[in-house]
Amino acid sequence: MYAKIHKSGDRNIIAICDESLIGKKFSEGNLILDITERFYKGEVLTGDQTLELMKDALNLNIVGEKSIALALKNGIIEKDSVIKINGVPHAQVYQL
Repeated sequence: MYAKIHKSGDRNIIAICDESLIGKKFSEGNLILDITERFYKGEVLTGDQTLELMKDALNLNIVGEKSIALALKNGIIEKDSVIKINGVPHAQVYQL
């Protein structure tokens, strides 16, 4: 999985994505999921490394079957917070 940390003021947004999705764009109705290298392509991490990032994050943007499954399995997100855009699962977590 790819993980990239974006600094935003005193908070970080962590983008996590399955490797196979980088550079692809999906749409369904008025929803568009553009998985750009600029936003998602960071370091390639193992599942354990990705999980550690997720556990400490206040803001997450997660895309892909493997990434979403890891977050669901470990209680980072709930199943009802996952949407699918053209079959690709996507979830966001934001702490205000």
